Amino acid sequence: MSDSPPGVADLLGVLAYAELTAFLRLAEDATRHAPSLTDRAALGGLAAAEYAHFELLRDRIASLGVDPEEAMAPFVGPLDAWHARTVPGDWLEALVKAYVGTGIALDFYREAATGLGEATRSLVDEVLADEGRSQFAVERVSAAIEEDPTLSGRLALWARRLVGETLSQGRNVAEARPELAALLTEAGGEDIGRIFTRLTEEHGNRMTALGLTPGP
Repeated sequence: MSDSPPGVADLLGVLAYAELTAFLRLAEDATRHAPSLTDRAALGGLAAAEYAHFELLRDRIASLGVDPEEAMAPFVGPLDAWHARTVPGDWLEALVKAYVGTGIALDFYREAATGLGEATRSLVDEVLADEGRSQFAVERVSAAIEEDPTLSGRLALWARRLVGETLSQGRNVAEARPELAALLTEAGGEDIGRIFTRLTEEHGNRMTALGLTPGP
């Protein structure tokens, strides 16, 4: 398949802005919430990896003859609104957001890239690489819950709120950008509803990894 069918600029644009905002938010969380210099340094390293991913996407967009800022522009409002609705209140909520909320969003983008040409798909796989985010979050959150089991209920509610907000954001983006939605449905031969159901099921696995109850 071609590396530049309709919707590819949208996919790379939303990914680029997602990586840019991930860099900014992780850096902010490291400063505001990290309980130790070791944690601050670890989160700062993850933030640096996100910025490197942003640069790869920006350069790829430009190579397609598209202005990177124009490619990202349609997604500034939806992604900024998602971050505004999901501001973590403390260190553990920040980690759950980085693992659960961001994880679901990246699953969404990965689905859209399934049917693309090898070069673009490889780039998407590279920028969606975990870079240690999951292990870092799981280790810290699991240890905190083991030390204080009463945290489990609050963090489970927070995670369920994150998944609801993230899936809502994904639906809004898909509805607003039909060519991006077409990448999703054509790649897997499924409708949008089934794709989001599968993303929700994967969310349950992440909750279990954190030591939280997936819930309804």
